[in-house]
Amino acid sequence: MTPTSPARRALVAALAAVALAVPAAPAVAAPPSVAAHQIGYGDQARLAYQKYVAARVLKGVFEQGDTEVVDRYVRPDYIQHNPLAPDGSETLKNLGKLIHEQFPDAEYDIKRVVSEGDLVLVHSNVVMTPGTRGQAVFDIFRFQGGKIAEHWDVGQNVPEGSANGNDMFSTVSWPRTEQPGAPWSTAYNERLVTKAFDQLLVRKDLSAIDRYWGSEYHQHNPTIADGVAGVKAGLGAYFEAFPQLKVVPKRVIAEGDLVAVHSHYVNAPGERGQAVLDLFRVRNGKIVEHWDVIQDVPATSANDNTMF
Repeated sequence: MTPTSPARRALVAALAAVALAVPAAPAVAAPPSVAAHQIGYGDQARLAYQKYVAARVLKGVFEQGDTEVVDRYVRPDYIQHNPLAPDGSETLKNLGKLIHEQFPDAEYDIKRVVSEGDLVLVHSNVVMTPGTRGQAVFDIFRFQGGKIAEHWDVGQNVPEGSANGNDMFSTVSWPRTEQPGAPWSTAYNERLVTKAFDQLLVRKDLSAIDRYWGSEYHQHNPTIADGVAGVKAGLGAYFEAFPQLKVVPKRVIAEGDLVAVHSHYVNAPGERGQAVLDLFRVRNGKIVEHWDVIQDVPATSANDNTMF
């Protein structure tokens, strides 16, 4: 994790203020691919609708302080896993108003959106103050009855530099699109990444890289060098430094060639560990690109739900 920035400290203060003020309860137009007039029937239409709603709520709350978007799209019994906020939609509404007052030029710059089943993953660069690097954030929403019912997130300050020359958001592998690939490839890619993740990170077997990673591999974790050699060296050193590392995957969300794994990493027994979101891109049966965000699990929480 990089040092806490002034904007991050201010955002934490805003969240804390909401936590104290609200008791715990039991936009920019949508991109053409998920525009409201294209939403019809069927599974793909439902996934597109969920993606539209997730983006609409994030931008409405954080950029505009819009409380009506919460009333329209978020269940009153909304379950919150962000450790700084209590449960309930009223918390989200108050947070939006407070953020908009303190950061009127805040931008929730959404980079890519993935949806599977009742879950939506949103990868964004959240910039509270123009001119700052902001945070890399992954939000996960669970839908119920067409509304957002539950939320998890992981956030990390964007550092000034990178060991690989890639930023934390861009697509480097070809074709350079932020959109997920063809839906027919989802199941295959999800199985591949699940196996690769289990072998490499759960079992700590570096030979998984030779089996599942492509020769042209692009890294967006700012502390790891680019390419296959970079990930081998970086993870090899990590495993050596923390021989009792335990990685527990909590949920997998896949669409097309993008597969996300939300996990709890614990470097040593007795530690609270870190919430980590790893996002992989698969091409021709190989992992060719990786983004991630890492956040320490805090000692206390404004809700009783844990980060997972």
